[in-house]
Amino acid sequence: MKKLSLLLFMSIIGTSLYAQSNESLDLEKAITIGLEKNLDVKIAVETVSIQEGNERINSGDYFLPSLDAAYTRSFSNEDVEQLFATDPNPRTIENAKSRSKNFSLAAIYGFRPESFIVMKQLGVLTEISELDAKIAVENTVANISSAYYRLVLELQRHEVLKRTLDLSKSRLDIAEAQYSLGGAGKRDFLTAEVDYNSDLSLLLGQEQVIQNARVNLNELMALNPEQQFVVQDTILIGEQLILQNLVENAFLENKTYLITQRQENVAYLQMKELRASRLPVINLNGTYATNTSNSDAGILTQNQRSGFNYGGNIQLNIFNGFTLNRRIQNAKVQQKIQSYAVDQYEIQLRSDIHRAFNTYTTNRNLLEVEQKNYEVAKESSEIALERFRLGISSYLEFRDAQVNLLTAENRLITSIFNIKEQEIELMRLSGKIFFQNSMEEFEIPTED
Repeated sequence: MKKLSLLLFMSIIGTSLYAQSNESLDLEKAITIGLEKNLDVKIAVETVSIQEGNERINSGDYFLPSLDAAYTRSFSNEDVEQLFATDPNPRTIENAKSRSKNFSLAAIYGFRPESFIVMKQLGVLTEISELDAKIAVENTVANISSAYYRLVLELQRHEVLKRTLDLSKSRLDIAEAQYSLGGAGKRDFLTAEVDYNSDLSLLLGQEQVIQNARVNLNELMALNPEQQFVVQDTILIGEQLILQNLVENAFLENKTYLITQRQENVAYLQMKELRASRLPVINLNGTYATNTSNSDAGILTQNQRSGFNYGGNIQLNIFNGFTLNRRIQNAKVQQKIQSYAVDQYEIQLRSDIHRAFNTYTTNRNLLEVEQKNYEVAKESSEIALERFRLGISSYLEFRDAQVNLLTAENRLITSIFNIKEQEIELMRLSGKIFFQNSMEEFEIPTED
């Protein structure tokens, strides 16, 4: 549990950090807040505490004796008539009092051969609970990272749309001036105005997308949906990942894969536990008791006894209707099923890594193409604007260059985001989400 706590809060130093209105928020800080406040993480940690408590309690049940103490007092007030063999006349005693006092201390210890196996099984179940908690942590880190970069992407798209709107405004101003001077028809001016309004509508719609992206990130950090903050305007891409290293790390560090292995071990221990139940059970007991009784009637007016009683027995089940045999057979089948589950998840994990890596590699290869395409589209747009300003090109030529630039910019930033998203997924699958490589910074060039 100490190791888990270190993992959960290794980035939390000193007092808690909360994003305040218009405060700068980087990814590290977002993850810090998420790990501290996300309720899925808290639930997972508390679940580990429950399992650890069960393990400690069951240790006492299997290896420590039970000890019970009892103390009783009793009183009676009776009318007694007694007839003795030596005296033919009956003896009558009215309101005869009797009192008794008893104290006992009893200890019972039963040793079952399967106890050690059960304890191993409980230890493995605790490990599974801890791994489940680590999965919650890794998923939280991955989700926050994806949501953070999604917000950065939408903000970059907003900037692209703003620049597109600026170009549309320049075109509208030129078209209006030409129409006023009689150098162009009204149709060109109206078309420019329609395109401008269309671009303005896209920009306003993008603002709503940004707000929803903020809400999604705040939800993962367990913050108020209205919380505002300023995020970085770049997406950092790590160094080229190596497929072989990812696969090797996954089979050592992927928590879900480790859980399937532990579950196979649990099934094996369950079978061993059932087999061990065939062995004899040893029960030991010991009692210390003191009894005192007083009576006004009878020959014996006081009786007091104290001392120890002890003993033991051995139990061995001879026959229980083949119930144990059926349970052992079912345990063997369950162990085989868990073995298949390990093999199945190994295939799935390897396939997931290859799928994500193929997407990752494709987007990295596309990145250089998209960067070159953006530069070409940007230069083409500048030329088209100048030609339109000089009146030597049509509005269709200018609009086509403008749309090409918008498409190229969106494809470039989307390609960068896709690389980062697959990088996060690959690091999660390989169990290395906390260990990021050195980063390369990619930023959309801005116009001077």
